Amino acid sequence: MTFFDMLSTFAIGYPSLMAVVWITGGIYYYFHWERGQPRVPELTGNDMPPRVTILVPCHNEGANINETIDHLFRHNYRNLEVIAINDGSRDDTGMRLDALAEQYPGLKVLHQTNQGKAGAMNHGLSHATGEFIVGIDGDAVLDYDAVYWMVQHFLKSPRVGCVTGNPRVRTRSTAIGKIQTGEFSSIIGLIKRAQRIYGMVFTISGVICAFRRTALKQVDGWSTDMITEDIDISWRLQLSGWQVRYEPRALCWVLMPETLRGLYMQRLRWAQGGAEAFLRHFTTATTLRNRRFWPLIVEYIVSVLWCYSMLALLVTGLVRLVLGMDVGSEDSLLHWLGGALFLLCLLQFCVSFMIDSRYDRNMINCLFWCIWYPVVYWMLNMATVVVAFPIAVVRRRGQPATWRSPDRGERFRD
Repeated sequence: MTFFDMLSTFAIGYPSLMAVVWITGGIYYYFHWERGQPRVPELTGNDMPPRVTILVPCHNEGANINETIDHLFRHNYRNLEVIAINDGSRDDTGMRLDALAEQYPGLKVLHQTNQGKAGAMNHGLSHATGEFIVGIDGDAVLDYDAVYWMVQHFLKSPRVGCVTGNPRVRTRSTAIGKIQTGEFSSIIGLIKRAQRIYGMVFTISGVICAFRRTALKQVDGWSTDMITEDIDISWRLQLSGWQVRYEPRALCWVLMPETLRGLYMQRLRWAQGGAEAFLRHFTTATTLRNRRFWPLIVEYIVSVLWCYSMLALLVTGLVRLVLGMDVGSEDSLLHWLGGALFLLCLLQFCVSFMIDSRYDRNMINCLFWCIWYPVVYWMLNMATVVVAFPIAVVRRRGQPATWRSPDRGERFRD
């Protein structure tokens, strides 16, 4: 077997193996926990539920913040406190929040200079009175029962330090948006289910997550120098002995990029955040005490190697093409693996759509677009990891991580 064939085998074999892992774990999660769960909360009884504080960090959210806050005050949970943190917005976010505070007496508004999302969350935490803390983005719409479903995990087990919810894409006006709808189901949702079965969760969804206040205090809140605060706190909580769970009934409707540039910038940030968390916590994660973290570490290392192998494969193929050499392969194993990968991808989408259609019946309209996922997103993932990992290596520790206004889709453009 030639070097080109070995690269090809790894490039096809690795995602095939992981597809089997995610499908198996997701199916087990569904039948073990999810299938028999009630869909309607049990809200009867006179006892007041535990106090919950919802933190809403905002940076240039003038176009969306009214909708976000309005939906929070229609929530079915009876003991809520809402704190919105205006993180140095340059638009009318601050004015809108002050007006909303007059409309909703239960809303507390904090203003600060631009310190990034982690800084805003820490500021909000210092003013929170809730036993449990829920964080959502300033452009998200939280389902009216989401807080109830997440709080149940904390009440059932004192080991649970964090619960991540189920973000659903609502920007579906372009092919990119429709592909992301499938991705959040078949990739992100299925992976979280499987990781919950196998041990550790790589990351919570920063757009919708809940925390036990004592767990946040133990790890000193969010790290202000990490480019993705959600990945970092996921690792720190689990490395401190806390359990992270996934709650698919905790729905949150989110805006996502619908342009290639916006999507690239978002995924570059995610890739850099994953690399930063890996580099910072690698030593702690590889100790014997944290051996349940080892599969997650191995999977991340292999995924990075896969990205660089894909780059090497593309460069090698281009060189062979320029030199007039045959870029194909007569190896029947590669042909068999390629066919198996296609079928596994199709099976993964079918399984995930079957499970997640309980929460989003309209997602079936995006199934056709998901066949383009490997073409678009695998190449995008390869490019962002290859670029982001060296950036994470050279980035100075302690450098504040601020944010920029993201691409939120064609429907929400001015």
